[in-house]
Amino acid sequence: MSDRTHSRRTVLKGTAAALALGGVSGVAAAAESESEWTAVKSPTGNTLHDVEDTTGGAYAVGGGGVVLERTAKGWRKVLDGGPSGNGNSLYGSDVTDDGKHLWFVGSSGAIGEYDVETGSLNNYSAPMDVTNNFNDVAVTGEADEANVYVAGDSGKMYFSFENGEAGSWDYVTPASGSNINAVDFYDEREGHIVDGNQTVLYTEDGSSWDRLGIANANYNFYGVDSDGADHVRVSGGGGSVYRWNGSEWIRADTGDAGLRDVEVAGGSGYTVGGGGAVFGFSDGRWQQEATPAGDNLKAVVEADVPVAVGAGGTIIER
Repeated sequence: MSDRTHSRRTVLKGTAAALALGGVSGVAAAAESESEWTAVKSPTGNTLHDVEDTTGGAYAVGGGGVVLERTAKGWRKVLDGGPSGNGNSLYGSDVTDDGKHLWFVGSSGAIGEYDVETGSLNNYSAPMDVTNNFNDVAVTGEADEANVYVAGDSGKMYFSFENGEAGSWDYVTPASGSNINAVDFYDEREGHIVDGNQTVLYTEDGSSWDRLGIANANYNFYGVDSDGADHVRVSGGGGSVYRWNGSEWIRADTGDAGLRDVEVAGGSGYTVGGGGAVFGFSDGRWQQEATPAGDNLKAVVEADVPVAVGAGGTIIER
C-alpha cells in the first residue's frame, strides 16, 4: 500500500491494523447509545442518496441533482440541477484524499467535481458519449490529480487516471454485465465493487477485476466498504453485513431491513437501510440504534458528527 498517512481514507477508515481490532462480526441486542440520533431540518424533499465528509464539512447529494452542505447554521443547498444544470439525479459521491474536491455521479451520465473551498464546479458528464445511469463513484489521490472510478448501471466500470479529463476515460465490464451498485477503493488503484448478480469483485490495478465472492449469498448487495485486500464489508438484503477476513466471508444478520450502505473505520462504524434502520458497530458486534427516522436510509458517513441520509430529504445526525 502506498503511503497515504494524511489521506481522508486513512483518517476516516483507519489502517488495516486498526480494522483487525473489529474481531468476529456478530449482532448484539438493541441498547441505549451514549449519544442519540436526531433529525435535522433538510432544505430538500428529494431523496438523498449519498453523503461524504470533506475539509468543508459534510455534503450530501440526491434527487434532481441537489448538493447540500452542512454548515454551522444547518444544512443549505449549494447546487441544484446537477453538474450540467438539467436536473439529473445524483446517486453516488466520494471525496479526494485531501478532502478538497467532492465528486458525484448520477442519471444520464452525470459526473461532476465540486471544489468545497472555492465553490467551483467542473462538469465531466457523458464521458465517451455515455449517457447511462451511474450508480456510484470512488476517487483516489488529491484534488486535480484524482483517479476516478464510476460504477455503471449497464455493468461497466468507467475509469480515468487523469482527473476525468476528456480523452482519458476507458471502461471494462468486470463480470456478467449486471448493474454495478457500489464501488470503494482503499488505495490509488486497489478496491472493490458489488453488482446486481450478488458478486463482489476486486482490482489491484484499477482496470482489471477478479471475483472474490460471495458464494450462495442469496441476498442482493447494495453497499461496500473497502479498507484493504483482506478487510472488506458488504451490506445487502435480509439485514446482511458480510465481512471478508482474507480467507472467508462471514455474515452478520441484523434482521429484515435491506442495508444500503456500510462504513467501518478502526473497529467502529455504521450500516443503514430500510425503515430508518441504523446499526452501530463496536466490540466486534452490530447493535441496533434508536433513530427518529422512519424513511429508508440510503447512506451514512462516520465523521466528527456522523450523518445518515435518505428518502424524502431525511437527514439524521448523531
